[in-house]
Amino acid sequence: MRWLRQAMAVLALNLRTIPARLSSSAVAIVGIAGVVVVFVSVLSIAAGFSAAMRGSGSAGRALVMRSGADSELTSGISGPNADLIKQAPGIQRKGQIALASAELYVIIDLPKKATPDKPANVPMRGIEPAGMEARDEVSLVEGRMFEFGTNEVIVGRGANGQFLGMNVGDTIVSGQNRWQVVGLFEADGAVAETEIWCDARALQGAYRRGNSYQSVLVRLESPDSLTMFRDSLTSNPQLNVMIRRENEYYAGQSQAMTRLIQTIGFGIAGLMGVGAVFGAILTMYTAVASRAREIATLRALGFTTSAVLFSVVGESLALGGIGGLIGGVLAYLAFNGYQTSTMNFQTFSQVAFAFRVTPQLLGMGLFYALAMGFIGGLFPAIRAARLPIPSALREL
Repeated sequence: MRWLRQAMAVLALNLRTIPARLSSSAVAIVGIAGVVVVFVSVLSIAAGFSAAMRGSGSAGRALVMRSGADSELTSGISGPNADLIKQAPGIQRKGQIALASAELYVIIDLPKKATPDKPANVPMRGIEPAGMEARDEVSLVEGRMFEFGTNEVIVGRGANGQFLGMNVGDTIVSGQNRWQVVGLFEADGAVAETEIWCDARALQGAYRRGNSYQSVLVRLESPDSLTMFRDSLTSNPQLNVMIRRENEYYAGQSQAMTRLIQTIGFGIAGLMGVGAVFGAILTMYTAVASRAREIATLRALGFTTSAVLFSVVGESLALGGIGGLIGGVLAYLAFNGYQTSTMNFQTFSQVAFAFRVTPQLLGMGLFYALAMGFIGGLFPAIRAARLPIPSALREL
């Protein structure tokens, strides 16, 4: 098509002259790049938090809590009921021992490395001996396993990186309780790495919980055994419990926080995007004004208004694309893999995780940059296409 060939010719000319107008073009590029950096970095928090939560747990394990509880913190199961749960069919067994762990979950205040004067809520989990065998992804990477019946603990890799006093040999002090750190464990980056693990009986005594727990984690004979296991428990009139696959439980725990972070991210990016769009508009208006005679000459030679409009919008899109690429690279280099922790509002405890600048986020950032470039170039392009040829030719 004739107009398209004309548009591509003018666009190529515009792009080749960008270095000559670098100072004005840089305004739009820097503004758009800044928006993309903020947009991608904030959403990478949500992506990292969601990945840590959704990557936790296994479809081959089930979590039993009190009916109506929305988290382990609000659940409660008596010792006798925990024993009944362990006898249900569908649980994998090692000899006569069920791979099921009745567990206690408490929150303790510990100082963060980044802000030692501001304590954070750190989850502490009391487990039974079967708790380690039921979790095949957990492995000790330093020190040794704690001895049951003592105040020894093992600490997750994430907690070790975020909080003070978490090295092997340290003593964790919480109120009148003292816990000796004897090991460090990993769990494939799952949320368990933010926790401190100890003997459930020792934790019951330290917090005067009596013979009570908050959940029972069981390893199923197979993922398909959940139905049999659930039916057995829900049909037992002595029990009032709910059963969920462990991975589904953790995925649900991430939803509220992920939505909050995403809302904040889109809101900030939207406000900053308005400023970047005005920067692009000013840049393109300046470009149009400085090339008024050039544009008028092209139209006098027979170039169509649509070709001129296309070329100006194309230049603005190019500036947006450059800004988007720069912003995406900067966000990836600065934030991808950055370790931090934040509050999970459903359990009121800290969760350690790493920012994740995913290809999807980079694609969203580039699309947003192109959208800002398009909007920023549209109105100047319309003005360029409507310039009166006689008056434009007389401009200096």
